[in-house]
Amino acid sequence: MLAPLLLRGAILSPLKRRPRPDAPLPGARPTLTDVRPSPAHLDAYSRLCGYRTPPRTLPLTYPHVLSFPLAMRLMTTRTFPLPLLGLVHTSIEITRHRALTAADSLELSVHAAHLSPHRRGTEATLVTEARVDGTTVWTSSSTYLARHRTADAQPGPPPREVAPLPARAEWQLPPDLGRRYGAVSGDRNPIHLYPLTARLLGFPRAIAHGMWTVARCLAEYDTLHGTPEAAHVHADFKAPVLLPGTVTYAADGHAFQLLDADGTTIHLSGTLHQGTPRSGTPR
Repeated sequence: MLAPLLLRGAILSPLKRRPRPDAPLPGARPTLTDVRPSPAHLDAYSRLCGYRTPPRTLPLTYPHVLSFPLAMRLMTTRTFPLPLLGLVHTSIEITRHRALTAADSLELSVHAAHLSPHRRGTEATLVTEARVDGTTVWTSSSTYLARHRTADAQPGPPPREVAPLPARAEWQLPPDLGRRYGAVSGDRNPIHLYPLTARLLGFPRAIAHGMWTVARCLAEYDTLHGTPEAAHVHADFKAPVLLPGTVTYAADGHAFQLLDADGTTIHLSGTLHQGTPRSGTPR
């Protein structure tokens, strides 16, 4: 159950308000073995993320959900330097070496790779690995931002202008999307649940989970083109998606985006390529 971990994270968060980019990271590498998704959970996740028919293989993002309890266990320790409350998922990179099925027995592990300064606070990078019979079959690298004042930080270069891609679909997002995805994923960060809890942490309304937005985009890509068995995905979460709201899925070739209803604000920008990087692991 994740509820005790969420409570522990909430209690410890006030003690971690000003993390340092040079703070030590926990050396723990929590692990789960013989992990197999239940058909009911896989079906609920797939439907919520927009797969129109039950996928024959696990969605590209699904191991992230299976490993979320491990990430929570790590991020709610006293030695993890960032506060759990208000953490914002800013990017994810996924490498899948082969298609996975519900019959695969997965060994999952998570570890904290490094901290880095950010113009709005401090980011932590968490790496997740999934293995079958000792062989790595799926990896991800996620960055999480703890927002705080950075008076000593030097301003970075201005963001590169990115042109919106051609629109392919429009989605209406309900106000309870964050609660529904939280129930499936276990990620019940208050910024996703209700307007009040989001406002307490600096957002005008509840915001959609970044992992839902990328999963929804990848489900649409799968519907239109199919997903290669070996695949590499990188996605940056650029602007919060407020709930309720209307968003536009845009794509061209390997690139995809999630835009606002007017097509002017890019909420998410990503790419999906066949095959894996030469290193075989996320950057």
